[in-house]
Amino acid sequence: MNEFDILDGQIQLTLLLHLHKLQREFSYSITFDNLVDTLMGSIWKKRLPKSLHEAVNDILSLSADQVIRFLSTKAIIDGYKADLSEFNDLIGGCNYEQEEQ
Repeated sequence: MNEFDILDGQIQLTLLLHLHKLQREFSYSITFDNLVDTLMGSIWKKRLPKSLHEAVNDILSLSADQVIRFLSTKAIIDGYKADLSEFNDLIGGCNYEQEEQ
């Protein structure tokens, strides 16, 4: 594996196997995309693995806590960057644009 490819069949199989292990052991509702987001946004953010065995090792050493921590931090950052109007359904439908006028 000279060039890293997240779509590689062996990488995807490893991700699926580890996902099922995490779901079975911790009963979190972690998804495949959550694992990929955590790897690409945290573990492999600065440096992609250079070989298949590095990628597999990274995947298999990923804990449920790491995934939950990353997703929580990402949600906080995304919420901070979002426009307040995107939270109308949570706030109660108050239309801030109309109140400003």
